[in-house]
Amino acid sequence: MVKQFLVGAGLLGRGLGLVLRRPKLLGLGLVPALIAGLLYGTALFFLLDYLPQLSGAVTWFADDWAGTVRDAVRVFAGLGLLGVSGLLGVLTFTAVTLLIGDPFYERISELVEERFGGVPDEVEVGFWPSLRRSLADSLRLIGLSVLIGVPLFLLGFVPVVGQTVIPVLGAAVGGWLLAVELTGVPFQRRGQRLTRRRAVLAANRPLALGFGVAVFCCFLIPLGAILLMPAAIAGATLLARTALGQPVSPHGAGSTHEPARR
Repeated sequence: MVKQFLVGAGLLGRGLGLVLRRPKLLGLGLVPALIAGLLYGTALFFLLDYLPQLSGAVTWFADDWAGTVRDAVRVFAGLGLLGVSGLLGVLTFTAVTLLIGDPFYERISELVEERFGGVPDEVEVGFWPSLRRSLADSLRLIGLSVLIGVPLFLLGFVPVVGQTVIPVLGAAVGGWLLAVELTGVPFQRRGQRLTRRRAVLAANRPLALGFGVAVFCCFLIPLGAILLMPAAIAGATLLARTALGQPVSPHGAGSTHEPARR
């Protein structure tokens, strides 16, 4: 399990190597990520601007408390709001960016597939059907992110556990969701929807978690989500091929991972 986790994490590095060797891939992936980054940057600006008011609103029960205690509670509330906003931002940024850049990322994934032998019996999906499917899948994943992110945010206030176990759990959950989101394009090319995608990744959970956690941690770095999105798409394509038992070497050698049972 540890070995496969590390192999999965290494897929992000392989994806980065692919896009750095192909400036075309890097350029294709940066455009939608920059647009999404601008939208999220604007949202962050307004969040910081209204943070004192929001902190006061969620700690209404402390209005009559002593000034020092009330201020301390509201500082922690503000930090908590920033924390959950960051978590939800990381989880939803990918879904929003994939929606904006669906044609761009489709092309990146296609070029990676061609390098490693292509896709047997590839399913051709028109732009609008593809967009509708991506939108439906993204909305479901965003909803799941919110349902998981809010409880994790509340658990973050638990002493000791909230500062040790919860961040690790958050990275694992966030990594899993990112792995599911990012592999949408290659699985859709094979005619496989979200339910099938989750089943295949669940059968290769250490591999998928290794990749997803690596992406999650890199996306927490300022501008990391924007700069690494092309590499994440390329790595996710390799993840899909590996999980499905298809070649991930330029010469068509077999997969380095045992394929999931079908």
